Amino acid sequence: MTEVVTGFVPVEGAQLYYEVAGRGPAVVLLHAGVADSRMWEAQFETFARQFRVLRYDQRGYGRSCTEPVSFSNRDDLLAVLRHVGIERAALIGNSRGGQIALDFALEYPTYVSGLVLVAAGMSGFAFEESEETSKLEPLFAEIERMETEMERLQAAKEWETLADLEVAMWASGPFQPAERAPAALRQQLRTMILDNYRNHTGGAQPRPLNPPAAGRLAEVRVPVLVLAGELDEPATLLMGDGLANGISGAGKIVFPDTAHMISMERPEEFNRLVLEFLGQV
Repeated sequence: MTEVVTGFVPVEGAQLYYEVAGRGPAVVLLHAGVADSRMWEAQFETFARQFRVLRYDQRGYGRSCTEPVSFSNRDDLLAVLRHVGIERAALIGNSRGGQIALDFALEYPTYVSGLVLVAAGMSGFAFEESEETSKLEPLFAEIERMETEMERLQAAKEWETLADLEVAMWASGPFQPAERAPAALRQQLRTMILDNYRNHTGGAQPRPLNPPAAGRLAEVRVPVLVLAGELDEPATLLMGDGLANGISGAGKIVFPDTAHMISMERPEEFNRLVLEFLGQV
């Protein structure tokens, strides 16, 4: 077992929990908005055999805490990097973490050696009317209905039911049987979702990147790998297409019969492909 160093980084209005292990070129793991740094269990130790690997709980997630302040996710990441002495790293981000990774690469490009964008968001993304998106309108309407119900459950603090719906959406995939994803994955994700809702009251307001990433993809000058799950919700899949098409030289891989949490659902294949990419970076 590689030695793991843990600690907290003080930032304005918050304390950010982190873990770092291994030696060599730096790799940073950025978790999804329905998880915390524990989602990288299948990657952290494995990657630390070849790299210096950092994972941390974003503000208001996991073991990190925050006051109800305005903040920048990019500045939080920069503070963690400086605290542990990382000057340049490859960033691997899932979903919200992927959006943070891309935004950070645009705001602080000298700190980034490569990007792995996993079912990633894209700040400023807007749908363009096309024959393809018009065919997806019924799916978008159903997703919107599901999100409205999730908002109602969140307002009512019905955490258990809310967690079940979010697991069905992000682990199994929308429009899929709830049991499609492995039971261990569903339980692990459910635990993180419930911990976040029960332990964090929210109130902190992230400051968006301005201008956002959607109009600035040509500025990305590092190697990029885009990973998508075939069964993910349609907006994420469209953003993945936009990232792969808009970033010069970006590679893209689609995981068949896989939803949003690719690194948790397909860890062996994910690790192999990402380690190959990192070796080239």
